Amino acid sequence: MLPEQQMQYNAEQSSSYKKEKALGLYQGMLLTFILAMLANSLANLPFFSILGVMIIAILLGMTWKASMDIPAGATAGITFSSKYLLRAGIILLGVRLNFVTIIDMGWTILVIDALIIACTLGFMLYIGKLLRVEQGLTLLIGVGTAICGAAAIVAIAPLIKGKHKEHAPLAVACIAILGTIGAIGFIITYPLLDLNNETYGILVGSTLHELAHVVAAAVPGGDVSSESAVVVKLGRVIMLVPVALIIAAFYNKKSFKKTKIQKLPIPWFIFGFLAMSVFNSIGVFSATIQELLTSSSVFLMAMGMAGLGLSINYKDFQKAGLRPAFLGIIGSIFIVILGIVLLILV
Repeated sequence: MLPEQQMQYNAEQSSSYKKEKALGLYQGMLLTFILAMLANSLANLPFFSILGVMIIAILLGMTWKASMDIPAGATAGITFSSKYLLRAGIILLGVRLNFVTIIDMGWTILVIDALIIACTLGFMLYIGKLLRVEQGLTLLIGVGTAICGAAAIVAIAPLIKGKHKEHAPLAVACIAILGTIGAIGFIITYPLLDLNNETYGILVGSTLHELAHVVAAAVPGGDVSSESAVVVKLGRVIMLVPVALIIAAFYNKKSFKKTKIQKLPIPWFIFGFLAMSVFNSIGVFSATIQELLTSSSVFLMAMGMAGLGLSINYKDFQKAGLRPAFLGIIGSIFIVILGIVLLILV
C-alpha cells in the first residue's frame, strides 16, 4: 500500500472510530434520558411517589441491565450520565439550600446534624470492621446513611482508593432500598408517635437517607413538618462539603502534601453546590428560576442514577454477600435511635 493510500486509510479508520464513539455516547445518554423520563412519570403515581424519582431511576436501570442487553458502544454515554450529569445535578441541588432558613431555626439543628453524622459514621465504620465488610464499601454505605444518600456516595466514591466503581452502585442500591423502607415505616408509625409536627419533621430530616425519603415521610405532619424536615435534611447535605474534604485528606495524604491545589483529589463540584446555595441564600434566583433549577437538578440526577443502575454488575452483589446489607440495616436502625435520643437531650 502506498504511503498516500495508507494515510487515507488511517484517516477513514479514525473517522469511523470517532463516529462509532459519538453514536455510542448518544445511545447511552438517550437510554438514561428515557429511563429518567419513565421514572419521572412513575413518581407521580401513589405508591411510587414514596420512592422518589432518583430511586425509581436506579431501579429501572438495574432492571434493564438484568433483563436486556446494552449496546457495547453505549457504555460511554452511560458513564457520562452516571459521572458528569450526576455531578451537574448535585451542583444544581444547592439551589434548594438557604443558609438564612437554617440559621433562623437555631444552631441546635446544626449541632444535631453534626452529631448524627459523626456518630453514625463512627459506629458504622466500627460495625463494618466487625462484619469484615471492605472499608471503602463500609464508608460509602456510612456516608449514604449519615449524610444524604446517593449524592453523598457519588461525591465520596472517587476519593476512595480501590474498587469504588464497583462499590458505589452497591452502596446506592442498598441505601435506596433501606431509605424507602424507612420512609414507609415513618408514615405508618406517625399516628403512634407522641410528637408535635415540628419535632416529627426534625426527626425525619435528621434520620432518613435521601431528600426524597424525607419529603415523602414528612407529609403526614403537614406543612410545618415538611418545612422543618427539609431544613434539617439540607443541613446534613451541606455538611457533605467538610466531610468530603476530610475523607479526601485522609485517603490521599501524599497528594495533599505534594500536589498543586488544582490537582488535589477534592470533589470540586461540591463547591459548585455550595456556590449555588450562597446565590440562593442572598436572593439571586427568582422563584421561577429556582423551581426550574430544582427540577433540572432532579432530572439530571435521575439520569445519573439510571446510569449507575445500568452499570451494576450483579456478580458484584454475589461477591459482596449479605454483610453489606446487614451493615446498612444496622446503621439505619442506629441513626433513628440516635435521632430520638438527641431530640430528648437537646
